[in-house]
Amino acid sequence: MTLKAGAAQIEITPNDSQFLFGYPHVKRYSTGVHDRLWSSALYLSDGNEQLLFVANDIIFISKEVARQARKAISRHTGIKPENIMITATHTHSGPITANYISNQSDPVIPKADEKYVNFMIDSIIRAAVDAFNDAQDAILGLGIADDTGIGTNRRNPDGTADHQVPALLVKNALTHNNIACMLICSIHPTVLHEDSTLISGDFPGLSRIYLQENALGQDCPILHHTGPSGNQSPRYVTKENTFKEANRLGQILGQAVEKAISNIRFIENIELSVKSKLIDELPQKNFPTIETAQQKLKNAVEKLEQLRNSNAPQQEIRTAECDWFGAEEILTLAKASKDGSLAKAYQSCLPAEIQVFKVGNWTFIGWQGEIFTEYALAVKQKVKDTFVISLANGEMQGYIVTQEAADKGGYEASNALFSHQAGEIFIEKTIKILDELK
Repeated sequence: MTLKAGAAQIEITPNDSQFLFGYPHVKRYSTGVHDRLWSSALYLSDGNEQLLFVANDIIFISKEVARQARKAISRHTGIKPENIMITATHTHSGPITANYISNQSDPVIPKADEKYVNFMIDSIIRAAVDAFNDAQDAILGLGIADDTGIGTNRRNPDGTADHQVPALLVKNALTHNNIACMLICSIHPTVLHEDSTLISGDFPGLSRIYLQENALGQDCPILHHTGPSGNQSPRYVTKENTFKEANRLGQILGQAVEKAISNIRFIENIELSVKSKLIDELPQKNFPTIETAQQKLKNAVEKLEQLRNSNAPQQEIRTAECDWFGAEEILTLAKASKDGSLAKAYQSCLPAEIQVFKVGNWTFIGWQGEIFTEYALAVKQKVKDTFVISLANGEMQGYIVTQEAADKGGYEASNALFSHQAGEIFIEKTIKILDELK
């Protein structure tokens, strides 16, 4: 079937000072802008089915933001809400956009700025509607880039990782002008740390700048989705936490994508299909007593001080710092479990949603939350040409970790609200949907 595609990009850089979210205990308000933030949309239609991706340079898209935006986009375009996927790049150098129960005891982290969040929602809607209205005869192709060099497993640099970066390039069928490029990269955008007070998309934003300046053109929207990367980061590849390093990693990614799309085969007759599943219940994690959580925090602080005093490698110190953050958060959650407020946080995450967008022979899966890479790899190993996007249409108030990570504890497991079994359920339900689409 003849493919139509449209794309658009709308700037979502705040015009005032915003609290930059991603690192606890630091009063970190923006003092300027290093690189601009964008909401980037790609619309596809085969004449029978239509779907829409909207990627945003922001740390989280809450379920409520996704609900409001999808409802409004559907009203303006006729695209069904379940055919709209709204994601976050997860930059830690952008405004706070979601309220996490695990941070409620942190005195320096404010509530999300409703004025900015409403501006962001309006911008997401504008980008989506503009992409819909831009629809033109199109061709597309997919290349697979290798992002080796921009990150590793953040607990063990030799541990499980996914360095495949699918890059979908869409062109006008007649002129071959670029319409959009969409990629999925499974690495946390955390080159920049708490000492940086400039707004930035981190390495995803800088890879976009590289691609627009060197390969695709300034007017070509580039959608960066973060794949399941709860246990992936630049920690073991960065020389320092600076914009110079963020730019270096951005160029590595940009050049890898540029190479991957240089020889792809374009297809003009593409069939689209969409299927989604809502999961009403997921197994909850059991939290320790307040006394046990207090001891865990004491142990984490002592370990961090020991490493600092012994001049341990910076990567080990950073891991211990994160575990200290996690120990504080698990104490907060243990208290919330006792007073009943944790139950409301659980319910805010449900129902969890799985989206499956089939574009020709390629399948793009949307999962909510920060999920460990192992779960995506399990799906990819079962079904060829399948790619998982995380942080899609909402967050899960924490990580979805593996059983191994849960047993070991640490930062990611500490602030997870759901059991590792939730990830296994995501795999099971997703595989069932993929079998049905066959």
